[in-house]
Amino acid sequence: MLTPRTTFILTLAALVTVAQTNAAAQNVDTDGRAVERFEFESYRDIASLAETLDYTEAAWSAGIREVPRLFLTDVPPRWRDQTSQEVSVQVKKQLFFRLLGPLALRANELILQDRARATPLVSRIATGAAIDPDEREWLTRLAVRYKVIANDGAPLSPGALDELLNHRVHAVPISLVLSQAAEESGWGTSRFAAEGNALFGQWSWDANAIRPQQQRAGLGDYGIAAFDTPLESIAAYMLNLNTHAAYEELRERRAEMFHDGVPVSGSQLAETLTRYSERGSEYVDSLHTIMRVNHLAPADDAYLGDGPIILLVPIGPGAE
Repeated sequence: MLTPRTTFILTLAALVTVAQTNAAAQNVDTDGRAVERFEFESYRDIASLAETLDYTEAAWSAGIREVPRLFLTDVPPRWRDQTSQEVSVQVKKQLFFRLLGPLALRANELILQDRARATPLVSRIATGAAIDPDEREWLTRLAVRYKVIANDGAPLSPGALDELLNHRVHAVPISLVLSQAAEESGWGTSRFAAEGNALFGQWSWDANAIRPQQQRAGLGDYGIAAFDTPLESIAAYMLNLNTHAAYEELRERRAEMFHDGVPVSGSQLAETLTRYSERGSEYVDSLHTIMRVNHLAPADDAYLGDGPIILLVPIGPGAE
């Protein structure tokens, strides 16, 4: 039995600043979009909801690339402990991609919103024109976040601004996001995914990190970064690709493709990720296999629809 939807407030902690009072009064997110809550106890509930929204394999096979704003709020432990073992491999993969796809698109949407806001500001600075102090402060914070300047007291040099727009504040192909999430989290069944929505195996020395059962000697008291929501995990992963020195080649190739007007594909960017894993080229081969076997290339053309945000909230046994 499907639980009736009720309105709910969307909080994207660590991603955007939320005007909580206004949002609560209007039942909208920071984009002014209506937000609803859908509680589910079984994957069948989600399948039924997806059917009503025409978010199906048939629609995808017919070339429909519009994706509803279905945002999973938590990876329930029952996915690892029960559901993933009960369903077929095909159903497991479909559910995994169906639930993570909208989140990956939303994380990219937030990046592109920042890019759209930053682009005219950078152009004005390049021409010597004045910009509003609040806008300069925002742009400076963005540059710090994307690690092109060290702190908010550093100058926004032409080189820093060029690096910010041309190499850092860019979307990540959805096929790459999905293939890495599948590889790194074991299709969402890892302990780290169940305990902390950790989908990409990002290391952390934070006190809240999830400690592996056997830590590697000489690397300190490290763990895997934990997140309040899967969306935060995806956003942190994208920021990692967009800032870490190990992935400079990815950013260079993406910038070249963007400059040349060539579609930025996950398959091509995956070729640059030999440093993401100790497995090197074998890791890249694995990502390519996941993309090929699961026909993920068309996901790079997917986009979020204009409908309301529907928060998918796991309830019942195994939800926590």
